[in-house]
Amino acid sequence: MKEQLQDLEKRALKDLEAVSDASELEKFRVKYLGKKGLLTSSMRKLGKAPPSERPGLGKLANLIKNNLSNRLVEAHEYIASGKIKQVSFLDVTLPGREPLRGHLHPITLVNKEVCQIFSRMGFSVVKGPNVELDYYNFEALNFPKDHPARDMQDTLYVSENVVLRTHTSPIQVRVMETQKPPVSIIAPGKVYRRDSDVSHTPMFHQVEGLLVDKGVNFGELKGTLTSFVHQMFGSGSKLRFRPSFFPFTEPSAEVDIQCVICGGKGCRTCSHSGWLEILGSGMVDPEVYRFVDYDPEVYSGFAFGMGIERIAMLKYGINDIQLFFKNDMRFLRQF
Repeated sequence: MKEQLQDLEKRALKDLEAVSDASELEKFRVKYLGKKGLLTSSMRKLGKAPPSERPGLGKLANLIKNNLSNRLVEAHEYIASGKIKQVSFLDVTLPGREPLRGHLHPITLVNKEVCQIFSRMGFSVVKGPNVELDYYNFEALNFPKDHPARDMQDTLYVSENVVLRTHTSPIQVRVMETQKPPVSIIAPGKVYRRDSDVSHTPMFHQVEGLLVDKGVNFGELKGTLTSFVHQMFGSGSKLRFRPSFFPFTEPSAEVDIQCVICGGKGCRTCSHSGWLEILGSGMVDPEVYRFVDYDPEVYSGFAFGMGIERIAMLKYGINDIQLFFKNDMRFLRQF
């Protein structure tokens, strides 16, 4: 009889652990503690036990009844609180689960690599504000007010004379205002333009560079950028310089690299030209020196700027710039 009572208690506790709502809890109460419940029926049978065993069995039955009643109250309070009653089992024989580890975003990875390459060439990394004065973003870089050249860098205005910067070139002006040549810096950061398609986004990341000293020429600009491209994409990478226009450099050149998506055959990403523009460059216009009190007869220099997203697209073979900002873990886990 004693074993029957103990087995009944084990079954009851096991059934109670599986209860998840009030209706199941009531069924449990009726099944074990009701007038016709299993425990109640067992207690009625104690009268048939030998007289010498009845006190011990009665004490055991009452302990089991009190235990189940208390557990029933606890379960009722737990369910009433809105929580789901669950049983937690620990199987120490199962293999461990490795936690999900995060990593740097591909834009951050490429930005760090670009900065490291130019740092090895002797450039210092500097940063500046995202919200910029019109003077530093345009005027001091030879973009007069109402000049058509501003249309290429249409941006968002905070007020008439305060904008979200369209490039990191304003940092170059700020550095030259406080430092005499020689100057060799790169300026990474976020920039903003009203532009959005498969190869442009309204906010993107840029790195711009500036080198000013005595006797700097266009050949040194080509050598610096060629070295950068070969370090970033490999020594066999094809690139070309083609004439262009920027208000703050003269002469100016766009630098293109052969499209790695199609191998130069032409595709949607490169507009079927076989080439992708990765940066703009040129010799600093003497007009810019006059804003920072540099003597253009003594000093010369070059500047360049590139979009990090464009570099990352080429490096990793990505055909849509918007993938960088969609937070798709299937995409991000590849890097």
